Amino acid sequence: MKQKNRPRFKFVISALLGIVIIASYWYWGPLATVSLVYANRAIDGDTIEVNGFYRVRYIGIDTPETVHPTKPVEFWGPEASQRNKELTERKLILLVRDGRNKDDYDRLLRYIYLANGVNINAQLVAEGHAYYANYGDGFRFQAEILQLEKEARDGKRGLWQNTPNR
Repeated sequence: MKQKNRPRFKFVISALLGIVIIASYWYWGPLATVSLVYANRAIDGDTIEVNGFYRVRYIGIDTPETVHPTKPVEFWGPEASQRNKELTERKLILLVRDGRNKDDYDRLLRYIYLANGVNINAQLVAEGHAYYANYGDGFRFQAEILQLEKEARDGKRGLWQNTPNR
């Protein structure tokens, strides 16, 4: 008799665990260390909006400005924004935290990954749409981002095509 109840017990425990995981994801969402989210829109080359209202800033990179309230649109800014839009908009993406949770503008700081494992932070730098930026905190992929920037600069890709130094 006890053997017949064992599968039911395992099912109940599994179901409860599933409910807890789903509820915690719903509650914490993109605030977690790793989370799967829906990218609604690209705001510019290094910021996106996820799950309808969270703004996410990419760790370790910067792109030329397009929407800054006090700065003009910069060279290669529209191209960087368009590429970010192509890579992320209306897609499920993975956010990964490394270091600080938020920046001074209350945006989440994250690495962004596509379902195929591509790191968008690194991709934008490799293609010449972004460059290395460190805002006081070290980060896990710092050396890789610097190397990708050097390769993009040497290859005169993207924003490096007509600028000898940045």
